[in-house]
Amino acid sequence: MAGSSFCFFLLLLLSISALASARTQFVDRSVLAQQKADRVVKLPGQPPVNFRQYSGYVTVNETNGRALFYWFFEATDKPEEKPLLLWLNGGPGCSSVGYGEAEELGPFLMQKGLPELRHNKYSWNRAANLLFLETPVGVGYSYTNTTKDLSELGDEATAHDSYRFIVGWLERFPQFKSREFYIAGESYAGHYVPRLAEKIFDLNKRVPPSKNINFKGFIIGNALLDDDTDQNGMIDYAWDHALISDSVYHDIQKYCDFSSAEDNSTCDRLLNEYYSVYDIIDMYSLYTPSCPSSGYSRSRKKIHGISPKVLSRHAGWHKKPAGYDPCISYQTEEYLNRPDVQEALHANVTKIKYPWTHCSDAIETWNDAPASMLPVLKKLIDGGIRVWVFSGDTDGRIPVTGTRYTLNKLGLPINRDWNPWYTYHEQVGGFTIEYEGLTFVTVRGAGHQVPTFAPRQALQMIKSFLDNTKLPKSPFDTWT
Repeated sequence: MAGSSFCFFLLLLLSISALASARTQFVDRSVLAQQKADRVVKLPGQPPVNFRQYSGYVTVNETNGRALFYWFFEATDKPEEKPLLLWLNGGPGCSSVGYGEAEELGPFLMQKGLPELRHNKYSWNRAANLLFLETPVGVGYSYTNTTKDLSELGDEATAHDSYRFIVGWLERFPQFKSREFYIAGESYAGHYVPRLAEKIFDLNKRVPPSKNINFKGFIIGNALLDDDTDQNGMIDYAWDHALISDSVYHDIQKYCDFSSAEDNSTCDRLLNEYYSVYDIIDMYSLYTPSCPSSGYSRSRKKIHGISPKVLSRHAGWHKKPAGYDPCISYQTEEYLNRPDVQEALHANVTKIKYPWTHCSDAIETWNDAPASMLPVLKKLIDGGIRVWVFSGDTDGRIPVTGTRYTLNKLGLPINRDWNPWYTYHEQVGGFTIEYEGLTFVTVRGAGHQVPTFAPRQALQMIKSFLDNTKLPKSPFDTWT
């Protein structure tokens, strides 16, 4: 009798195990089918690679039909062991695919003079599984079926949809759910990244543990963080780099109040004179040439409501950045508007009525943009989140001068003061200062888009950030 009971119990356990296995297999097959649908086999003009890539859409609001476009690359080596890194470009309204992937740190960069791709040997997927997101809706291939969504955008709406994207993406790629998750970005991502980080940080405390995102830290470069110090830093940097006269510099200090949104005709005249130098020199990279005539326009539509309050009233503040090859952006736009490229990327499935552009003309209003992100940074630092800030030191748009003023306002204790760090070739890569809870890194000779201008240094920096190790403090440290 006892033997019969035991056999029955054993059969019951086996049946339950088989049912669970079948259910798991069903879920796995469903997930794999979604992943297979997003798999990018090969893009037109793409060089051969040994890693997998995926792209497509994650719906973030079914009622309104909002969906965000992503492009994902597994790490080049041991992707099952590498962290997951999300990259965001700023604007607001500029594409992480067009800038981040195709012109900065992605595995495929645009060929000079050809509508084809070349392999980037300094791609950040050498350090992590790399995810690019076009956010908010209206940017790049991301879309909404509800027109009014485009008039309701702002920092909070962007963070909300980006969070929904991450949750949805991890459901589609559950093999990455337990990985350490980091966020990186530049420029107006100085708002995007901390706001998204704060949302993850707060919601991780409220959702069930099974829904937690394994978020560890973020790194932001040439980042818009504080209106007053960022703007004062722009003017000081221009004078210090011999771009404006003493009289213009002192008159701006006298007549311009960067904390005010009120009209001031004298200040406006002076700022127009300040901006005029950037008609002949690239604001985003002082020492690289401008593109003489490519058909690619650097101007973009003004977005009302974004900070800063004074400088953003001028057209010069709204120029699009360009890379080390200042004409390459024209080729990027040509490539990403090709029907065969869009088909290979599973992009533009709704046939958006406007062409793909680096920075969206569909976004005209921005509804919330805090004057300072420092309270958010302080909150996350106190919460144990790893925070790095970096700055290319030849950028006049959000210059290293302004970022240093900004970080000084945090009032953090200094653990290790200003020191050089070294590249693998034993050259000075830049300088670094370690605060209590925050590391600041300069990248020598780099413009606004640091990975474009200093790819080797940028890859070394992101590896150190992800590994939570210090950058080499002497040439000899780079040998090991």
